[in-house]
Amino acid sequence: MKNKNIFFVGTTASNLYLFRKDFIVSCINKGYQVYALVSEYDDTWLEKIKSLGAVVITYELSRSGLNPFHDLKTLFQLKKIFSTYQPDIVFSFFTKPVIYGSFAARLSNVPNVVGMIEGLGSPFTEHPQGQLFKMKLVQFFQVSLYRVVFPFIDKIIFLNEDDPKDLVVSKKIYHRKNAIQVLGGIGLNLEDYPYSPWDISSNISFVIVARLLVEKGIYEYLAAAKIVKEKYPNVYFKIIGSLDTQNPSGLTQDELDNVIQSGVIEYKGFTNQIAEELKNSSVFVLPSYREGVPRSTQEAMAIGRPVITTDVPGCRDTVIDGVNGFLTPKWDVNALANKMMYFIEHPEQINIMGQESYKMARDKFDAEKVNIKLLRIMDICN
Repeated sequence: MKNKNIFFVGTTASNLYLFRKDFIVSCINKGYQVYALVSEYDDTWLEKIKSLGAVVITYELSRSGLNPFHDLKTLFQLKKIFSTYQPDIVFSFFTKPVIYGSFAARLSNVPNVVGMIEGLGSPFTEHPQGQLFKMKLVQFFQVSLYRVVFPFIDKIIFLNEDDPKDLVVSKKIYHRKNAIQVLGGIGLNLEDYPYSPWDISSNISFVIVARLLVEKGIYEYLAAAKIVKEKYPNVYFKIIGSLDTQNPSGLTQDELDNVIQSGVIEYKGFTNQIAEELKNSSVFVLPSYREGVPRSTQEAMAIGRPVITTDVPGCRDTVIDGVNGFLTPKWDVNALANKMMYFIEHPEQINIMGQESYKMARDKFDAEKVNIKLLRIMDICN
């Protein structure tokens, strides 16, 4: 009897490898042949995916485009692939793959269709100045397409409890009975982020790991850092992440250059050595406006760092306020600065709360435990 086939439908090859690697291996260990569909790639990442034992198939997808003809082309391309290979399970993640991958799977009579909504993204993210008309329009189209496709999906997986309320319940989107499932964070291999207490002889430093976008709270982080730096000049503030110059809500190169020249922050850029950077930092900060469940926060927790983040969907799933860090109101620069100064004035709390972060990461975000739960949700049994 031939192995059953499971198709992962994602976007970038690097993302699929970095965030789905452990689950791909779990599926292979269950006797499934894994096919990985990616739309943005280079040879290095394709080879990494193949090294796991998966078969890679490339397809065309415009992640952020609004051209319906391009999206229809994607739909029919995916349908052709599914009709050819006849998968037993199609597992799609991110907005467009969930919409078009799931629809194509149902048109191809795939018996088990699963979609994961890892976060509601920009169209559902509030901004202090209100939401742009374009984002309202994108939300309208997304919701309209979800109305079409959700009734065809066997399992619709969210990472936090708020997202299905804000999308499915609030928008009254019809779905199959018992289709909605909440996974929690997608998890990480704790061996890649070993627990390491902060060296109390080091200067205190704060770090954010994120793309430099408005929605990640980068401006709030910079403003709070400036306030704290004026009072405590020996404290360090680090930024790890890349500029997104194509995104209109991103930090510009000129803005970044000015901040670096001011001496307020140390800019590390993009790095593959996240664990080492987190180990060499005292406190992790993410003043995001909305998340699924942020992986960067999970990584910091695993290493044993306290977390300051916002009391918004996804972020609040990583912190018990006053136990492993602090939750602050979104957009509140002064509250953020005050919690930073708390750790400067009470440095003994860094390792105390960091230990609690590690315990939470071990209990909630261990990839082995998360993957077992995900396998059960997808009805992939022994």
